[in-house]
Amino acid sequence: MRVHDDPLAIDAAAWDALVEASPAATPFARHAYLAALHASGSAVPRSGWSPRFLTIERDGRLEAACPLYLKSHSYGEYVFDWAWANAYESAGLRYYPKLLAAVPFTPVPGPRLLARSQAARTALLRAMQALAERGGLSSAHVLFLDDADRAAAEAAGWMLRSTVQFHWHNRTPSPYADFADFLASLQRDKRRKIQQERRTVTDAGVAFEALHGDAITEADWDFFHRCYTATYRAHHSTPYLTRDFFTRMARTMAPHWLLFVARRGAEPIGCSLIALDPARGHAFGRYWGALAPLRCLHFEACYYQPLQWCIDHGYRRFEGGAQGEHKMARGLLPVRTHSAHWLADPRFADAVARFLEREGEGVEAYVGELSERNPFKAAADPSGTLTRP
Repeated sequence: MRVHDDPLAIDAAAWDALVEASPAATPFARHAYLAALHASGSAVPRSGWSPRFLTIERDGRLEAACPLYLKSHSYGEYVFDWAWANAYESAGLRYYPKLLAAVPFTPVPGPRLLARSQAARTALLRAMQALAERGGLSSAHVLFLDDADRAAAEAAGWMLRSTVQFHWHNRTPSPYADFADFLASLQRDKRRKIQQERRTVTDAGVAFEALHGDAITEADWDFFHRCYTATYRAHHSTPYLTRDFFTRMARTMAPHWLLFVARRGAEPIGCSLIALDPARGHAFGRYWGALAPLRCLHFEACYYQPLQWCIDHGYRRFEGGAQGEHKMARGLLPVRTHSAHWLADPRFADAVARFLEREGEGVEAYVGELSERNPFKAAADPSGTLTRP
C-alpha cells in the first residue's frame, strides 16, 4: 500500500483501467480529471484539499486505488457534516482534519473505491481507518459511492447515509423521438409551464449554440469562465475551479464537454457547461452563468437545452446535480445517493448512528411525498421510480 501526495505520481493508464472496470464509471473518476484538479491549483492544500491518494499493488500490478484527501473544512463536498463538526468542537475535540474519499466539487455518484474485487475495496477501507487512527483524525468518509462501494462499506461496519438528487431518464425501451415527444409524456400543467418558459427566452431574442469537444475554442472557455465566476460572486461566494483547470480539460478531456452558449443577437449573454460520458450515454449538468438578467434563461440553459440535446443524440440519462426539487417539474425524478462514514470516537459514532437512523426515516418520507408529485402522465415515468399503479 502506498499513499501519494500528488496524483501525477500514479500511473494514469493503470488508474483508468480500474475506473473502466466499474459498471458505474464516470469521467470524473478518470486520472486526467483528478490530476487537473491538483495541477491547476483547484484542489490543493491551500484550498483545504491535501491529496493522500491510496494505491494497493500486488506483484507490480495496481489492484486498488482511491482519491483520498485530508480535509481542513467541509466545503465543496455536497454531503453536509457541519453539525457533526460543531458537536466535536463543542466537546473540546477536533473534527478537522478528516479523511475524505471523494471527487472534489463533484456531487456525481460513481466509483470511489477503485478495485478489482470486493476484497480489494475492503482493503482500501481498512487502510483509510488505519491512516485516520495513526494520524489521530476524527473520521473518514466516502462520498457519492456506487453500489459496489456501498456494499463493501456496509460489510466493513461503516455508517451509511442517503440523500436525494434529481435525474432524467430517457424512455425505455422506446427512446423519445424528440423534445415534443418528451413533453407529450408529461402532465398537461407541466407541459404548458415548460412551453411558456421556453417561449419567454425565444421571445427575448435569445438563441443557443451547442459546442462540443474541440469545437469549444479558447475564447469560448474564457467566456464560460467569466460567466462561471460571475455567478459565484453574485451569490457572495468564491469559485472553486481555476481557469487553468478548464484549460487542462480542453487539452486532455475535450470529448467529455458540451457548452451551450446563449446569444441575444451577436452578443453572448450566458452559457451552461455539461459533462458527457459518450460511451455510456450519460450527461451531467455542471456549471452555468449569465452576464445579463433574463427570466427563464437558467431553465433553458441548464435543463431544456441539455435534455433536447440528450434526446437528439440518444443519451440515456441526464443528472441535474445536487439538490433542487424544482427540477422535478421539468422531468427529473428523485434518485437516492449514498455516502459512508467512520468515526473514531465511539461516543460520537453512536450519536451519529442514531442521527442517521432518524435522518434516513426523513429521507424515506421525503421521497414518498415526492411520489405524489409525479410530473409524468400515469404509467409514463421512464425510470420506473414514481410510476403510479
